[in-house]
Amino acid sequence: MINLLKKFSLPAIITAVSTFFVFPYSSQAQNIPSKDTLSLSLQQAEKQFIDSNFLLLAAHYNVDAQKALIQQARLWQNPVLNSDQMIAANGKFVSYTKDASGNFQGQYYVQVQQLIMTARKRGKLIDIATTNAKIAELQLQDVLRNLRYQLHQDYFTLQQQLQLLPIYQNQLNQLNILVNGMQSQLNAGNIAQKDFVRMQALAIALQQDIVDLKKSIADTQNDLKTLLQIKDANLFVKPTEGLSSQTVALPESEESLLNIAKQQNPYFLLQQTQTQLQQQNLNYQKALRVPDVTLGPNFDRNSNFAPNYFGLGISLPLPILNKNQGNIKSAEYNIKQQQAITQNAETELKNNISNAYYKLSVTLQQNNNTQKEFYNKYSNIYTNMLESYKQRQIGLLEFLDFFNDYISSQQRFIQQQLNLVLANEELNYYLGK
Repeated sequence: MINLLKKFSLPAIITAVSTFFVFPYSSQAQNIPSKDTLSLSLQQAEKQFIDSNFLLLAAHYNVDAQKALIQQARLWQNPVLNSDQMIAANGKFVSYTKDASGNFQGQYYVQVQQLIMTARKRGKLIDIATTNAKIAELQLQDVLRNLRYQLHQDYFTLQQQLQLLPIYQNQLNQLNILVNGMQSQLNAGNIAQKDFVRMQALAIALQQDIVDLKKSIADTQNDLKTLLQIKDANLFVKPTEGLSSQTVALPESEESLLNIAKQQNPYFLLQQTQTQLQQQNLNYQKALRVPDVTLGPNFDRNSNFAPNYFGLGISLPLPILNKNQGNIKSAEYNIKQQQAITQNAETELKNNISNAYYKLSVTLQQNNNTQKEFYNKYSNIYTNMLESYKQRQIGLLEFLDFFNDYISSQQRFIQQQLNLVLANEELNYYLGK
């Protein structure tokens, strides 16, 4: 069969294959849908993301709302005005005029009451409101961290997909050339039907790979445009930063990373702050055992032993039946519950840091200079293969095997670059950087 395949137009095949190897990364714009293209660096994408993302905007509003509650907690209770005005007595209307002796005839009562919170309840409410505002800020930071991590993943994944697409398409072009040449040989009766069908099946499988890759690009585009709040369906986002341009280095000490994460990771700090909030709630519930005092000066005319009576009213509930026992006990259990959640968050953070550090370490080891040199030199081997094929030292099938291996090596090289960048992004995600 090899001898029969040699009857192909050798110059045409060599020219086609040479074109593929010389230009394995043709312009990506040729493979992008016919849409307007928005080229963005990672920094530009982050700026647009922060400026326009509605989830971040909603989280910002929540922070402002919680800060407003701090101001509300500082306010005193409004005073209460009570008044009792006499209208009629003994079936007769009584006016507020003076009688013949110069004495006031009517009666009225006026009292102003002010609630005074004891046991520093007002200060404890301010502490709770302040902690809630801090929790809202940490929730905002955690939302920002998660969305930024997703943005980075989509950005670099899209770059990897766009680098793979021209490789697939160029490979398909070469297969189509071979299929067309084999069609002529099949019609002439020089090759078997099974060999032609084998080449057709390879081309069809590659077409399906291209379709699947384009679907993946569309999904990544959709996620990226949602994060950037791009509503133009005809706009294609194109990353401008290549995977190889990202600088990745392994931190010196894994132990130091956990201390950094405990100071910067928003989720872990959020759980610690939740524990603080529960402790403050317990303090407030205990303070509620102490009754508040209501004070109020009052004035009564013509309804007491003296015509004009001035008094001072004091009222407070007696903590005999209800000493807030249930709420205090509930607050104590809430503290224990939150402490357990915080301890679990610390364990989870430690394991995540260790795992991310290990994955970055092994990925960096794989991405060493020896492998880089191998991939860089691999594309130059095609010259010798072409020369060997010209001299009939190798058959077409052997050459095609090398052809496919070369494509696979380029795919692995691009995937290896993506793995390195994503491993670094994962470590930074858990560090809260």
